[in-house]
Amino acid sequence: MTTNILISGFGGQGVLFTGKFLAYEGLLENKEVTWLPSYGPEMRGGTANCAVIISDDPIGSPLVNYPDVLIAMNLPSLDKFEDAIVPGGMVFYDSSLIERAVKRTDIKAFAIPATKMASDAGFATLANMIVMGKMLKETGMFPQETIDKTLAKVVSARKQSLLELNKQAIRMGYEL
Repeated sequence: MTTNILISGFGGQGVLFTGKFLAYEGLLENKEVTWLPSYGPEMRGGTANCAVIISDDPIGSPLVNYPDVLIAMNLPSLDKFEDAIVPGGMVFYDSSLIERAVKRTDIKAFAIPATKMASDAGFATLANMIVMGKMLKETGMFPQETIDKTLAKVVSARKQSLLELNKQAIRMGYEL
């Protein structure tokens, strides 16, 4: 089984961190993994994308042209990548920042008011992890029990104060 995931948004929304989290989760589950970040010259506020492939088999290329799963954190990302999602695929988008509905009817769409939820909960910078929680629940890609172990690996020593908040944000999304 191979899952092609594309995460996209503005720099500063945690796009690359979200991809890093998924890649580590795949590694801890003994999967083959690629993680390919891409961002504009002005990372914070510019565009940022991250392609992650998680597979049971060796991966030939790290490029994700046709994602099975799209996480869109802003409208330009949804506009750019919605048509590329494979039929039967899934899109998870931040409905706090994206006011339009998904146009395609051959994919599953999940509107998550992540920015508003994160702001209301007091951790405005963790909307990405709320979306991640919902994605993990709906895809069933990884067992819920491994999430905390993965977060402990990807949250840097410098930002350990955010570890518990990241866990809370993922739980909020998972419980949606």
